[in-house]
Amino acid sequence: DQARHYLERVVAGTAHMGQLIDDLLTLSRVTRAEMNREAVDLGELAREVDAALREQYPQRQVQFRVATDLRVYGDRRLLRILLTNLLDNAWKFTSPRPEAHIELGATELEGETVYYLRDDGVGFDMAYADKLFTPFQRLHRSDEFPGTGIGLATVRRIVTRHGGRVWIEGEVNTGTTVYFTLLGRRGDDR
Repeated sequence: DQARHYLERVVAGTAHMGQLIDDLLTLSRVTRAEMNREAVDLGELAREVDAALREQYPQRQVQFRVATDLRVYGDRRLLRILLTNLLDNAWKFTSPRPEAHIELGATELEGETVYYLRDDGVGFDMAYADKLFTPFQRLHRSDEFPGTGIGLATVRRIVTRHGGRVWIEGEVNTGTTVYFTLLGRRGDDR
């Protein structure tokens, strides 16, 4: 029994290490990949990512609202990675709720389009907000919420490559909102 326990720990550790290596490779590729800018509908990409998450977690009850007219100018592949990381986090951190609510939208702030992904999950203490975009920094134990701590660092690199900025707001047991900007305005075809 003890040997089986050790073997299970080794297998779990190996799986976690494999995921960590994959996440680090993604982070590295995001930094070096050539940008292919085009008009992209963030809402369409987000609905595709959401559909994949629904297939992966069919037992979950998640209400996902997407605003209309979320056209941006950017690299479709990188923006899909950005939305995958953000939506995966939203699904993960709303998992304790019987019915979760996630929203993707945009607003104007001082003449700039700001996109946001909001959830009603477990949230976090804003005193630690500056740590969240640093690789390997986690605010929750991995046995509570699995992950490697690379996702938001990847998001930051993608937003930075698009000439934007990213920040996060949250409140414990209330939820989290991730805000980001991208170079150019919505629907910009440059």
